[in-house]
Amino acid sequence: MYQEQPHLIDPHLEDLMNKLLTMGRNVNSPQPLQHLAFKFLYLITKLRGAKIVVRLFPHEVVDVEPVLALISQQDPKDFEAWETRYILLLWLSMACMIPFDLSRLDSNVIEESGDHKLPVMDKIYNVAKQYLMVADKTRDAAAYLMSRFMTRPDVKKKKLPEFLDWAMKYLDTADYSTMIGTVSLTGVLATLGQMFKHGKREDLLQYAPTVLEKVHNLNLSESSNSILRKYGVKVIQRLGLTFLKSRVAKWRYQRGSRSLADNLQQNKESDSQRIGMTKTTSTPIGDEEEEEYDIPDDIEEVIEQLLTCLKDKDTIVRWSAAKGIGRLTGRLPQELADEVVGSLMSLFTLQESDGAWHGGCLALAELGRRGLLLPQRLPDVVPVVLKALAYDERRGSFSVGAHVRDASCYVCWAFARAYEPQDIAPYVNRIASALVIASIFDREVNVRRAAAAAFQENVGRQGTFPHGIDILTHADYFAVGNRTHCFLELSVYVAQFPEYTDALIDHLAEVKVHHWDSVIRELTAKALHNLTEKSPQHVKQSVLSKLLPHTTGMDLQSRHGTILSVAEIVYALSKIGVKEGKSITDILPTDVIENIKNISIILHDKKLFRGMSGELMRTAVCCLIERVSLSKFPCHTDPVIDIWQDILDDCLNHTEHEIQMAAVNAIPAFFTEYYRDSNGVADPKRQEMVIERYLRQLRASLEISRQGHSLALGALPKFMLVGKLRPVLGGLIQATQITEKEEKWAEGRRDALKAITCVCNTVGVDKNGDLNKTLCSANIGQVYEAFLCALKDYTLDSRGDVGAWVREASMSGLLEITALTVSSQPDLLQPTVCKHMMTSLVQQACEKIDRTRAHAGNIFSSLLYHSPPVPNIPEREELQNIFPKEEIPSINWAAPGDTFPRFTKLLRCHAYTYSVLLGLTVSVGGLTESLVKHSNASLQSYLRSLSKDIKELTRITSTLTQIFKDYQKVDRVSLPMVKMLDQLLSTGCFDPFIEQESHSFPLEVYQLVKTEILKCGEPQKLLASADVYCGLLQFPGEVRKKSLTSLCIFLCHRFPRIRKTTANKFYEVLVTYDDIAPIENLDEIMTILSETIWDDEVEKIKPLRNRICNLLDVPEPVLLKKKDAE
Repeated sequence: MYQEQPHLIDPHLEDLMNKLLTMGRNVNSPQPLQHLAFKFLYLITKLRGAKIVVRLFPHEVVDVEPVLALISQQDPKDFEAWETRYILLLWLSMACMIPFDLSRLDSNVIEESGDHKLPVMDKIYNVAKQYLMVADKTRDAAAYLMSRFMTRPDVKKKKLPEFLDWAMKYLDTADYSTMIGTVSLTGVLATLGQMFKHGKREDLLQYAPTVLEKVHNLNLSESSNSILRKYGVKVIQRLGLTFLKSRVAKWRYQRGSRSLADNLQQNKESDSQRIGMTKTTSTPIGDEEEEEYDIPDDIEEVIEQLLTCLKDKDTIVRWSAAKGIGRLTGRLPQELADEVVGSLMSLFTLQESDGAWHGGCLALAELGRRGLLLPQRLPDVVPVVLKALAYDERRGSFSVGAHVRDASCYVCWAFARAYEPQDIAPYVNRIASALVIASIFDREVNVRRAAAAAFQENVGRQGTFPHGIDILTHADYFAVGNRTHCFLELSVYVAQFPEYTDALIDHLAEVKVHHWDSVIRELTAKALHNLTEKSPQHVKQSVLSKLLPHTTGMDLQSRHGTILSVAEIVYALSKIGVKEGKSITDILPTDVIENIKNISIILHDKKLFRGMSGELMRTAVCCLIERVSLSKFPCHTDPVIDIWQDILDDCLNHTEHEIQMAAVNAIPAFFTEYYRDSNGVADPKRQEMVIERYLRQLRASLEISRQGHSLALGALPKFMLVGKLRPVLGGLIQATQITEKEEKWAEGRRDALKAITCVCNTVGVDKNGDLNKTLCSANIGQVYEAFLCALKDYTLDSRGDVGAWVREASMSGLLEITALTVSSQPDLLQPTVCKHMMTSLVQQACEKIDRTRAHAGNIFSSLLYHSPPVPNIPEREELQNIFPKEEIPSINWAAPGDTFPRFTKLLRCHAYTYSVLLGLTVSVGGLTESLVKHSNASLQSYLRSLSKDIKELTRITSTLTQIFKDYQKVDRVSLPMVKMLDQLLSTGCFDPFIEQESHSFPLEVYQLVKTEILKCGEPQKLLASADVYCGLLQFPGEVRKKSLTSLCIFLCHRFPRIRKTTANKFYEVLVTYDDIAPIENLDEIMTILSETIWDDEVEKIKPLRNRICNLLDVPEPVLLKKKDAE
């Protein structure tokens, strides 16, 4: 808040500063505390600005010596305490301005060395001079200190010539090719600039020519340091202001008074009593009051250098030069000032760089703001500003010019404040149109907002902009922040006003369709579609004729933009024709229709669909085919139809997904218009050809071809599927199945599932229908089977779990097909299908990927509360109790903390126990901290609640072991399962089984883990199994003995890491459970475990391991020979 509105801190500023200064100046405070206080003071300075803060520093006589003493204690090379030095120098710059001669602070005390104590004046001078040469921000404070210090009457007599002499000598020897030289020179130039700013003209005028010469000889334009060049410009402009007497030009243009009270008073007076000028127009040169303008020759050089700096490559230099031009021009006679404006106008040529245009705009804005750009210059200036508002110079794959357009908005803003409405009236429409275009259609958000601000200023100050208030209410500063909103919505609103309609359309057609950014070209085409309705005659007669020649031209960007725009305009005109009862042939001339039809033929003949540029052409032509088809172009028997079909088929095989989707989007409209007769029946020959070709491509050896043609089959209109549904569904279902060769083709399977969903939605459901025409009892089962099988796709590749894409597509398809079926034929849904579907969704909602879990949760809740209700959902009432309808909107399905506590409650529902546990296994044994935390806590909480219900706990554990058996050696489940068992065992979730030695669960877990790690060489799984063995030691009887044997085997494992980690875990479990080993042997066992170096060779540690076996009374492991093992 304070950064945006720093003045809000002003009431508290002085109190804050006093408290911090008290700590900082206290010599008894620890040094770190002092530095911290000054650091906070620096933060306040950075927030509010040094000019404001410096006024609030204490500046009594008693403050000078303490501040000097604090500075003298600082080390200029201590880069961690630069904030302290910065604040102390700023403080001294205020304290040194006490209204007493500094010699009064001196004393004749003799120091230990025998010398007189250095005068305060010399101390301050030396400190400031020292810190001018440092490389941190204290240099800026030192420059400010020196410039203020030199303005004191007593100091300027004694020290000003000395300092300037030193500075001139330094400028003579300065070397800005080195970093140290650049740093030092920057400090000197900053000091000179501020000195000539704060000092009196009569004191400094005699030195100004010498300083100008020295600065000129430095030739700073060759320096690569922008800060150095900026300070050079500041010095030059301040020297120019020193050469000229301070005066307010009588000839300047004045609008109103600077005082609001005066303006209000003038409004109350009669016209005859107004003195001053609501408007003081420019006075002819001959009528000026006799003023003596003493213009030295050096002024010409100053202005020339400032004009040159307007072309500098860095904005900060150009901005400083522009302000200098504005300040100097205000002190010149009208004739010379007009010459300056003329020189500025010469910057706006095509030969000049974008920097020159930017600097020129800044300078024009400064002149206008100060009333120095007279109304008679507006005919020359306004056209230049309008050109700058559209300045965009392409350079390869990008362009420059955003800063020029931004600066030209500043000029328009300045004009609004500078001129009376009648002076700007001749240019109102042109400026208003240009600002509206910039605020809506510019690519850069800062330019759109600058244009909106300038438009608002003109509406408020001038009051003559057409429909200004209406436009402002919609296209304000915040509304123009969203580019898509600007192009597609704001443009339509503004275009309803006739003054702007044609200007908006022409700008899009002449400029934006050729833009270097493809996103802008696409938005332009859509915007032209929306705007065509506002001026159809203008678009038809003028715009189309401009665009068509570029559709087959040489420039790639122009071809792309114009083809998209022509497509959108034709479609918009056809919709207007439909409302009027006209066809496209009634709206467009025959030659235009032929030219549009021939675009794809010419591009094909010129081979422009190849290479990198071909990608843009393919998307554009696919869009053209779609829009022309929707517009019902009369080319049903034209050979161009076959060319369009070939283009679409070729795009379906392309590697870029965007190109495939462009073709897929064009297929419904294209087939609907050109592949059926007047009765709505498909052309049998074309239908057979298309479907046979697409089905053949589903068996292609490239995944990308399968993807494109799957989506194409999904996009076929209903009439194309009549009589062909069975082979289409069969081919798509086959494409969803995992084969050994195509296991990694998850995206192909995903798109096949999407296509099945689209096909089912297209043909609809009819229980007794023909299986070649619609979904019916004969084929709906295989569709559900395909989707439910896809929910088991857990394909992994280098990108991770790509099978999640298939599962998400399957879940979306299940929802759509179930909703379709329930709406018309709910009895087609078999209980087994519903149960399988709901349990599978529950499993997905408990797994580890947040995105997939959220998707499953949304699908699950949609089916649970679907209207009409989905039949045969198992335990519907229990589900609705756990997931109340009113709480569904507030559940974040991706958040583990929201979902796992709810889904864990489903463990008591027998139908969902297996699915919930399977999903939880993957999550509890996962890697993500928040996922493991919430899923583990939910499961443990539920299991602990069953501590007195042995029967239910046994059911849960039986399901758990069944899952382990079903997924034995499947690392996706088995490894998380072992990790989860370790966590559950270590937290006491299975403690009720300790008292029941006959319970089978511990022994089953042992056997399953042993089987899982048989012939396993994966350290992660082996370590997890060691954890489980340690957890099983709490169960007495046979399982404990077997677990001890397995742990002893691990103590001599071939991997040193396994041996070492097992020994550590074994030691910990012996400390935890006191009945595992005989009491008399416990100390020896623990000593061996802790003191043995388990990284040693196996042969060395095997005797120790065997000793542990003997002490534990378990048989020593024997290495089986290969034959025996078999």
